[in-house]
Amino acid sequence: MDVTTLVFMGLAAVVIWRLWAVLGTRTGQEQIPPSRFSRRPEPLPESPAESGTILNHPAHEPDPEVIKPRWAGIAEPDSDVAHGLSAIAAADPSFDAKEFLEGARGAYEMIVTAFAGGDRNMLRDLLSRDVFEGFAAAIADREQRGETVETTFVSIDKATIQEAELRGRSAQITVRFQSKLISATRDRQGTIVDGAADKVVDVTDIWTFARDTGQRDPNWKLIATESGQ
Repeated sequence: MDVTTLVFMGLAAVVIWRLWAVLGTRTGQEQIPPSRFSRRPEPLPESPAESGTILNHPAHEPDPEVIKPRWAGIAEPDSDVAHGLSAIAAADPSFDAKEFLEGARGAYEMIVTAFAGGDRNMLRDLLSRDVFEGFAAAIADREQRGETVETTFVSIDKATIQEAELRGRSAQITVRFQSKLISATRDRQGTIVDGAADKVVDVTDIWTFARDTGQRDPNWKLIATESGQ
């Protein structure tokens, strides 16, 4: 064995010894240290259905511009009539202004027709005592003169609430009626002494109805009348 071979063998022995000193002896059971750059993948967020969580979204608020005022079509917002209707509704939660107007239109036609026909029983149920006494006196005066009235309703063109208020427990609503009538008054001989049997006339009446909100009776009664222009 020459000198060169001996030199390389010596260097190899030194390298092997140093590697053993640094690395030690492996048994095959050593754990590989984790790399500092590796990490377990984080779980994806659960869906609400999987987690059982209910997401609360803000409630949908209606557009203020499409919210209709309470008395839309009946009274102007923030008007005296609107405030009066609200006061009546507060005293009587069942109050409905549109239903009231429909009832008022029906009552108007019934009262005018009953007055023309002298139907006191019908009027007594629809009028306050004071108004009934006035109507009854006019009917009696007409009968004494031997006159009869023929009235035909053509139409009620318009019925609008002009005033509304709550006086104590008394709800009072004034309605302006614009109607078309055919009316003629005849004397004992049948001669027309007022009106015309073939002429349609425009009539405007302003009537006030009232009811006690503290009573169960839902009926309104006519408490005042006047002719409009």
